[in-house]
Amino acid sequence: MSSGTDFVEQLKKKFPGQITGANLEAIDPWIEVSPEGIADVCRFLRDDAKLRFDMLNCISAVDYFEPDAKKAAKVPWQPHLEVVYHLWSVPNKNSLVLKVMLPRWKDDREGELPEVPSVAGVWSTADWHEREVYDLCGVRFIGHPNHRRILCPEDWVGHPLRRDYEMPLEYHGIRGR
Repeated sequence: MSSGTDFVEQLKKKFPGQITGANLEAIDPWIEVSPEGIADVCRFLRDDAKLRFDMLNCISAVDYFEPDAKKAAKVPWQPHLEVVYHLWSVPNKNSLVLKVMLPRWKDDREGELPEVPSVAGVWSTADWHEREVYDLCGVRFIGHPNHRRILCPEDWVGHPLRRDYEMPLEYHGIRGR
C-alpha cells in the first residue's frame, strides 16, 4: 500500500465526495466515508488486487451524546453516531479503519433510527456484526438480508448502548432491579 496520505488522495479521486475525512496520526489511523459511499468503498478495498482487504474484523458503533446538559454544553462535538469498520488484509498484513458519521436520529426525528447501507454483500461476517450494532446501538443497515435483533428479544424496547437508554424496571412482568 502506498503512503497513507497518497492512499487517501487516491480514494478521494476514485470516490469523489465519498471520502469525507481522515486521521492518519491516530493510534488506529482511520478514513471517514460518507454513508452513501461505504458499500462501494468497501467493495473496492476488498476487490483491488493490491489492497485485498479480504477480512472484516468487526463493526461497532459509538454514541457521541452527553445526556447531562451542563456537560453537553462543554463538549467539542455535536451529538452523533459513528459506525466503525475494522478491516484486515490477510495477504498484505495491513489493517484499516473506516468510519461513517451518522446523525443520532434520521431526519432529526427522535426515535427514527439512522441508516447506512449494509456491507453484508461484501463480507458475509457483516451479517452478524450489523445485527449487533442495530440491536445495541440502533443503526438500521439498508439492504441487510436478515435485519433483526441478535442479542435482545425482538420485543425489547430501545437500544442498550445508546447513551440516553433507560433500562426498563420490568420485562414481561419480571422485575429486574
